[in-house]
Order: sequence, then structure tokens, then C-alpha cells
Amino acid sequence: MFPIILKETLGENVTLFEVEAPRVARRHRAGQFVMVRPHTASERIPLTIADVDKERGTITLVVQAVGKTTIEMTGEFEEGDEFSNVAGPLGNPTHIGVPGKPDDFRGVVACVAGGIGAAPMLPIARAFRDAGHEVVTVLGARRKDLIVFEDRLGSVSSELLVCTDDGSYGQKGFVTDVLRGLIERRRAAGGDVDVAIAIGPPLMMKFCSKTTEPYRVPTLVSLNTIMVDGTGMCGGCRVMVGGAARYVCVDGPEFDGHQVDFDGMMRRQAMYKPEEAASLARYREKNHTCRLEVPSAAAERTS
Repeated sequence: MFPIILKETLGENVTLFEVEAPRVARRHRAGQFVMVRPHTASERIPLTIADVDKERGTITLVVQAVGKTTIEMTGEFEEGDEFSNVAGPLGNPTHIGVPGKPDDFRGVVACVAGGIGAAPMLPIARAFRDAGHEVVTVLGARRKDLIVFEDRLGSVSSELLVCTDDGSYGQKGFVTDVLRGLIERRRAAGGDVDVAIAIGPPLMMKFCSKTTEPYRVPTLVSLNTIMVDGTGMCGGCRVMVGGAARYVCVDGPEFDGHQVDFDGMMRRQAMYKPEEAASLARYREKNHTCRLEVPSAAAERTS
């Protein structure tokens, strides 16, 4: 069992959990994820590790409540409760270097985070900073109250550029606008962006990759696809990269964004929408029924 040490609300439907998992914390490297099963009968879901404290033996997970299991996690579990299973760390760690450059090359890294993609970006940005690279982070969300991890990312970045779709905070516009401006500004000053890393919704990563492609800036994306086991056995996380099938759990989660078939990936992600909706409806109906029954049972005991 994996005790919950801290639970904190970060924003609308976004919850941070600090979980005791000493073996995972000890072996974790930036970019890796875990498979979490809240209850013994729950499905497994992949969650990227947002931070670790090796001395305390804890890992930090950020959960957006969008489906049955994530709503269950954020709604039913509190500090002191325990998750049934936390398996990991899984996936390949981020290569802390610039593609096509010697390992001792130190350059400018653009870390582009959309929405809760800010959480898994933190250990990656920190690892590049610690290795001696200059880290410029672009942090975006639809509006101000959806910005998360701003202070944490700012602490590991030489420059933090914040934007919102509606202009309620930072620069008005999309992360792609800020990324393009960053590349052009650096080049106008005689410098460059040597590598970009994008984490966020699939559509955001797709257009970040399209933005950097004309500039020939190597771009990595961290994919969060449907997974069942996280060990390469089920094939549910299959994605086409450069015309070849790859499996996010064992070949990724990071890939060359210029080679990923994002449209195909998004179609696969949508395949189980009816089943996901039905599962959530059953969960809500069950919880509604249980809540109605509890007062009745209490009344019977006191009568």
C-alpha cells in the first residue's frame, strides 16, 4: 500500500498528491511515469512523476479529474489514505542533451508546458538546468486560474514566459506564439534555441512541433496515451512515429515531435470515449444511490 502524505488542490479539477513510494523515488529519473491503481479493483492509469523527495521516500503526482478513475482518486482519497498500487518508475528517462550535439554541449532548452503538462515538465527542466543548460520555460493555459506550477518552474528556469488564451494573465495568446517569438528573438540576437520539449494536450504538442519544424529546432514531446499495463504487453499505447509503430510505455514516453502521427494518436485516444462515458455514468449513479441510502440507514439505527 502507498500512503498519501499530502493532498493539495491546485486548480479546477487538478489535485496534487504526495505519495510514500520509497523504491520508486530512489530509482526515478526525469521523464518517467508510474502506473497507479487507487483501489484493488480499479483500472491502472499512467501518471507522470512531477517530483520526488528521495530522503523522505515520496513522489509527487498531479491528477486532473476527467474520467471515472481520476474523479475517484481526487474525490475519495484524502491524506492518510492509501493507494493500492503504484508501479514504476516506468518508461525511458529524458535524454538530458541536445540531439545531434556532443554530450558535453550546453545550449538553450525551451520547455513548453500546456495546462497540467507543467507538472511533468518540472523534473525535466530541473535536470537540464542542473546539467548546465540554459532553460527557458513557456507556460500556458486557457486562463489565469488554470496556471499551475508557475513558481516551481520559475525556480529552475533562467526565464519564464507565461501566456493565457484569454489574456487574463501574462501574454495573450498560445504557447506556440510565445515559442515562435522566443526562437526569432534568440536568432535575431545571434543565438538560438537548441532543443524544444513540449508537454501538454496532444493538439498543443502537435502545433508546437509544427511551429519548430520550419526552424529545424529538434523537438521532443512526452505522450500520455491509453495504457493498460505500462510494460509493452497490451499494445494499447501504440503510436506511429516516422511511419513505424512504437509503444509509448516502453519506447517512450518521449519521441521526436516532427515524426509523431498526432492525428492517428488522437483518433486512437477517442476510440473508447463511449465506454469511458458509460463507466463514469455508472460510477456517479452508484455514488448518488449510496449517498441517498446512508441517511436512511442512519435513521433506522436511531429509530
